[in-house]
Amino acid sequence: MRWQGRRKSQNIEDRRRLSGGKKAVSIGGLIIAAIMAFLMKDASYFTNAVSQQGGQTVSHSSNSQQDQVAEFTSVILANLEDTWGKIFNQAGLHFRQPKLVLYRDQVQSACGFNTAASGPFYCPGDEKIYLDLSFLNELKRLGASGDFAFAYVIAHEYGHHISNLIGTLPKVHRARQRLNQRDSNRLSILLELQADCFAGVWANHAGNQYQLLEPGDIQEGLQAAASVGDDALIGNRPEKFTHGTSQQRMQWLRAGMQSGNVGSCDTFKTAGMRL
Repeated sequence: MRWQGRRKSQNIEDRRRLSGGKKAVSIGGLIIAAIMAFLMKDASYFTNAVSQQGGQTVSHSSNSQQDQVAEFTSVILANLEDTWGKIFNQAGLHFRQPKLVLYRDQVQSACGFNTAASGPFYCPGDEKIYLDLSFLNELKRLGASGDFAFAYVIAHEYGHHISNLIGTLPKVHRARQRLNQRDSNRLSILLELQADCFAGVWANHAGNQYQLLEPGDIQEGLQAAASVGDDALIGNRPEKFTHGTSQQRMQWLRAGMQSGNVGSCDTFKTAGMRL
């Protein structure tokens, strides 16, 4: 990506020195769909990009490497602000920029206490995105390398903020409270796929209007989406899926990339569901 020398966001909240410690956090087992469903049915639920598998330790890069990733994150956030601010303005809608919190190992949010094992997440309670930069190492472990792969994750979480602003996320939250587990998980998947599509909408504008993308970036994003599909992470257990299969995640990311239009991201209408 052509990100060096571009505007940095003023909405970065760096808590890396306030959280964590010398000990790395062990990812103690899979964050399975049942746990995610419980968290999302609570009043202080959060939405994240991926349910992670266990057996790994969250490893941190050197300070200089993390500082460079933090700078990259700030530039991507700034472009997301520019892109979505313009889209909302053209639609005659008020746009609130979310903050992005950088933390190390563990963090307290309006959605409760979380560790890096939860992966990046968006908390609608405080309208903030939470990101431990060590997740870049986890992406690489899953086979998703490249700067755009990491940008996709940030854009996905930003997509949840967009869903929150347009009212979709709170509607899903209310609907899930009265549904059984299967139907609740189905709504969760559609919400996650919408965030993927919104990430694709941003990518379209980032490439065509801001010349931020380079050859190969689109493929990096699609590979990242595939690597965090439910089937890629937990195998053929559809009753546990909460984020969508690899094919679904690539499909909706690609849909947003190709159209650059928010209207192409109504995953609920496509699935024949009304909120």
